[in-house]
Amino acid sequence: MQHIKKTGLIVILILGFLLPFTTLATAQDTVSTAGVEFTPAPVTAPATVKSAAKTANSKATTHPVQKHAQQTLLAIFFAGFVGGLAALLMPCIFPMLPLTVSYFTKKAHNKAQAIKAASLYGISIIVIYVVLGLIITIAFGADALNSLSTNGVFNFLFFLLLVLFAASFLGAFEITLPSSWVNKMDEKSDKGGLAGIFFMAATLSLVSFSCTGPIIGTLLVQAATTGAILGPAIGMLGFSLALAIPFALFAMFPSWLNALPKSGGWLNSVKVVLGFLELAFSLKFLSNVDLAYHWHWFDRELFLSLWIVIFTLMGLYLLGKLTFSHDSPLTHISVVRLFMAIIVLSFSMYMVPGLWGAPLKSISAFLPPQSTQDFDLSTLGSSGVAVNNNADTAPHKYADLFDRPKGFNPYFDYDEGLAYAKKMHKPVMIDFTGHACVNCRKMEASVWTDKSVFQKINQDYVLIQLYVDDKTELPAAEQTVTKEGRAIKTIGNKWSYLQTSRFQANSQPFYVLLNPNNEALLIAPQGADFDPESYLKYLDSGLKVFKL
Repeated sequence: MQHIKKTGLIVILILGFLLPFTTLATAQDTVSTAGVEFTPAPVTAPATVKSAAKTANSKATTHPVQKHAQQTLLAIFFAGFVGGLAALLMPCIFPMLPLTVSYFTKKAHNKAQAIKAASLYGISIIVIYVVLGLIITIAFGADALNSLSTNGVFNFLFFLLLVLFAASFLGAFEITLPSSWVNKMDEKSDKGGLAGIFFMAATLSLVSFSCTGPIIGTLLVQAATTGAILGPAIGMLGFSLALAIPFALFAMFPSWLNALPKSGGWLNSVKVVLGFLELAFSLKFLSNVDLAYHWHWFDRELFLSLWIVIFTLMGLYLLGKLTFSHDSPLTHISVVRLFMAIIVLSFSMYMVPGLWGAPLKSISAFLPPQSTQDFDLSTLGSSGVAVNNNADTAPHKYADLFDRPKGFNPYFDYDEGLAYAKKMHKPVMIDFTGHACVNCRKMEASVWTDKSVFQKINQDYVLIQLYVDDKTELPAAEQTVTKEGRAIKTIGNKWSYLQTSRFQANSQPFYVLLNPNNEALLIAPQGADFDPESYLKYLDSGLKVFKL
């Protein structure tokens, strides 16, 4: 029974650790005017930026932004909550659960006092971590948090940071805070009363930092790079809530402690599994840098190869075939642990065909674009259509910089695409996208490959893809300063300003259907929609209005 409890917790942990990042991916990615510099001397903007600022029917553009903000904050809270549950299973916290609850129940004169003390203890934990999230926001500022998602230096530092966290979980070293901090907090916790309970919670936070630090760091990194201003604070609220609730509940019902599995070597297995997951997740940040700066060396095959190796090693670890020096001897493999190994190794096998171009739709949001694949034996996927109906075979502006979605021949310049749409008497579909946008890749791999959607975009629309996070510098003649004082120096600056100034939105993907003759909206813009039928209705609605 104890083994079932332990391995069951490990299963919940792994699924729970992966789920919040998937949830964050389903919230729209946000890239504001990152990298747009402010200067005190505004000058006249060029024609492209002027046309971007033209007044259009933008009544419906506020709603997607509000909906995006709600989705992002909710996803961050959920990620923080699951991260808190994961932290609860760490060797630094789990053994302290019965000890802390016993302290409250023995010291209190009655059950009501014990519940009150434990509740104050939980509230103190929440206050400590939420304040930490607010400090991160204040220290960086709202603009800096928004810029993190596309800043190459920060993305590379995040990659190194997560690798450091992974090494810590795998047992290379422990990330600890100065012992003097812990001793001071421990001394103040002996005072008793509300202050004593607060410092007792602070002591737990400091003592457990070697286990919770990497989880908190990963959460803060992910929350910051979503661009949500309150992201770090909301993430810490979810994290601390999951950490605090068990202490209060077990103080109310001490008999529940008997149902907990005993501490042991399985707690270290939890850390190691998290280490593998941290290592796999770190590669996404490295991929963001590679795409934004067009290095073209961290392509899809290399990314998949590393993930296959990482998850294969995790499966071998769960089977006991790979051990570390700090692991307890594994005398046998439980059934649940075996099932967990089967799931992880099956996931590794699932990724293998991706080395030859298989779309891998379930994880396409995290992978580099399939167009970066050097050796691709796949067809267009489920559409079965590989012919593009764009009759313009001339080289498109910026086409040498960007990877085209398979089967499509988009324009990467607003004016060029608009001129062609006028010539062909077709409506325009603008796709505001980004290199670091996970939902953009998921839409291209899972929705655009649907046969009906593919044909609708290629036959009835002129597709314009505008990358708002690209770092390529514009020619000197095209660099300018807007009337707000924003310096437009890169391709990303140019299209980010177009999106924010005209459509009052900064989330990606963001789809805009325009009449090329007057640049008016056909219908309200929308973000990611992973239902091909619903997305097709959106395209049909715009086409219907255009033909009126």
